[in-house]
Amino acid sequence: MRLSLAARVAVAVGVTVPLLVLASGGLLLRLVDRDLDRQRDGDLRARAAAAAPLARGLLAAQLGGRPRAERTRQRLLFSAALDVGVEVADRSGAVVAEGGPTPPAGTPLPGVAGTPATVRADGESWRALALPVGGAAGGTLRLFSPDSARQARIRAVRSRVVLAALVAAPLAAGAGLLVARRAVRPLRLLQQRTSGLDPRTSTARPPHAPTRVAEVDDLARTLHTVLARYDEQAGRTAEALATARSFSAAASHELRTPLMSMQTNLEVLSAHPHLDPADREEILGDLRTEHARLLGLLLTLRGLAQGDLVEADAFGPVDLALLVRSCVRDTARRRPEADLAVEAAEDLRAWGWEPGLRMAVDNLLTNALVHGRGPDAAGRVEVRLRRSGQAGPPSAVLTVDDRGPGVPPAERERVFERFHRRPGSPGSGLGLTLIAQQVHLHRGTVRVLDAPGGGSRFEVRLPLLPSPDDTRTLELPLRRDWLAGTTAGLPA
Repeated sequence: MRLSLAARVAVAVGVTVPLLVLASGGLLLRLVDRDLDRQRDGDLRARAAAAAPLARGLLAAQLGGRPRAERTRQRLLFSAALDVGVEVADRSGAVVAEGGPTPPAGTPLPGVAGTPATVRADGESWRALALPVGGAAGGTLRLFSPDSARQARIRAVRSRVVLAALVAAPLAAGAGLLVARRAVRPLRLLQQRTSGLDPRTSTARPPHAPTRVAEVDDLARTLHTVLARYDEQAGRTAEALATARSFSAAASHELRTPLMSMQTNLEVLSAHPHLDPADREEILGDLRTEHARLLGLLLTLRGLAQGDLVEADAFGPVDLALLVRSCVRDTARRRPEADLAVEAAEDLRAWGWEPGLRMAVDNLLTNALVHGRGPDAAGRVEVRLRRSGQAGPPSAVLTVDDRGPGVPPAERERVFERFHRRPGSPGSGLGLTLIAQQVHLHRGTVRVLDAPGGGSRFEVRLPLLPSPDDTRTLELPLRRDWLAGTTAGLPA
């Protein structure tokens, strides 16, 4: 059922106001109940103060064997108690006098504490006060105030609160409808002016005079802004492409490592024209591999810069263990002096973009080798791929540990920013940004920790496919403008 905004406001007011009345009535009932308890306890103490001397005289007359005086004291005691029940017991606990509303015989009674307490029996309750009676005879004076009068007052207040809520419901709904209709009138006028607009066929814009209603004026400004942005889409797209190309040009510095490797192989071929055919073929194979990798990276960067995103159809199942071992093997071939150790669990498959994941792992290894050297110049890097043991959806955890000086906690978020470099760093300041970009694109997280035994640990978590046969498409992040510099700092 469709309801207008005014009708929705009327219904909301008609429901909310009675609920507020009932809530206020509940609070009022608690306050009235507390005040009645305090008043009743005060009355009990006052009656007890007046009845205590008479109870002492009654016990003394009973102990002295004076029946006439005992009857006189008893009448005076009941007159002083008025509408509350009274009970006088001697030192042995035997009841000497009893009158007024009192609990049934055998009901547990409070001790002599001088503080009012509640006594319940047979579905009824009393407020009881027990006081010691001094003198030669000694005994106990108890006074009882029945709860019926207090409950009657509470019921009266409750019925009035319910009646007020029932009356307030239709009145509040009617008043809310009248007020809401008047309040939404500017919004209805704006809807009538914009209902026939089609920005694809006309550049006309709805006239809007300020209504002094903040929400309506804001909506009108937003509508004008959206239409203006629609008109400027072509220009904005060209600007975005220019920004993406600029970033791609800066990020291309990351290609220096494969270029230098190719240059080294070419120099070997040039310096040894009579090289053994097997060795020559191996070097040519390395050159083909590096050329293919270089071309792939260029195409990847160009695609990212042109579209500022990668299409969902470029994703597919990726064997993470195979990819990590391949990256480690390629890095070891390019850097024979590196000490690389890899441990990768099998059957870890993710739905991902393989060129982007390969670029992220390559940059992790390069960063660890460049920045992870210890005081003894050792460049040992330990790579481990495992399944996460945490509860929740299955995920893979890739850790890359080095033996370097580590990253201070204050710098661990900034290292993923574009062009952030520590003093003396040979890098471009884009490698970790590319890692954060790809991890964010794959709905993962990356963070910097302390490696066991010193150094840095880069930990990447990626969601896994629930089963090897699952081919669902990964839902790409809504914001993918890290190429323009706004989401490049989202590593976690």
